Amino acid sequence: MRTLDPRAPFVLDTRELGRRPGTQRTKSTSVAAPAGLGIDVLGVPEGSTVQLDLRLEAVMEGVLVTGTATADLEGQCSRCLEPIEDSITVDLQELFVYDDRAASHGDDEDDDVSRLEDDLLDLEPLLRDAVVLALPYQPLCRDDCPGLCVECGARLADDPDHRHEDPIDPRWAALGEVAVGPDAQDATADRQD
Repeated sequence: MRTLDPRAPFVLDTRELGRRPGTQRTKSTSVAAPAGLGIDVLGVPEGSTVQLDLRLEAVMEGVLVTGTATADLEGQCSRCLEPIEDSITVDLQELFVYDDRAASHGDDEDDDVSRLEDDLLDLEPLLRDAVVLALPYQPLCRDDCPGLCVECGARLADDPDHRHEDPIDPRWAALGEVAVGPDAQDATADRQD
C-alpha cells in the first residue's frame, strides 16, 4: 500500500471533519492537471488548470466527497484530424472509507473501495475515472464533420465538391484500351467513309 503525500495537489486532509457524521466543509481550489488525463486523441493538457469545487461530508463509514471538476481539453478530431479545443465539467462523487473500518472488515472487502489513509484522501483516481468516462470515444470538431478523402487525404469540409473519377474495374480495363486504341479509331474512320 502506498503512502499519501499530504502536499500532493490532489490529496486532501479530512481531519477538520473530526469523524463526526454530518460535519461538512467545502473546498474550492485550482490544481495542475496530472499527465495522461484523457484518451489518446483528447485530454486535459498536463499542467493546465483543473478547478475543483468540492463538498466533504463525514458519514458513519467515512468521508463522502461530492462536487465538480472543470478543465480545458485539447486534442484532434477523429475524422479530419483538425485540432479541438473545448472544456469539460465532470461530477465527482465517492465515499472514502475510514482506514480502520476497512481493516476491521478483513480481506473479503471489495478492492474497488476508496480508502482514507491517516485521514487523507487522494482525488486523482476519482478525477481520472470521471474525465475519461465523460470524454467522447471519437471526438469530432463538429457533429457533421465529413472527414478526409479516403483516396487523397483532402479535408472534405474545405472542399465539399471534392471528387475523383470513378475507378475503372480492373476486369474491364482491357476493353477500355481496345475501344480507344489505334485500331478502334481506324475502324471508326472506315465506317464513316
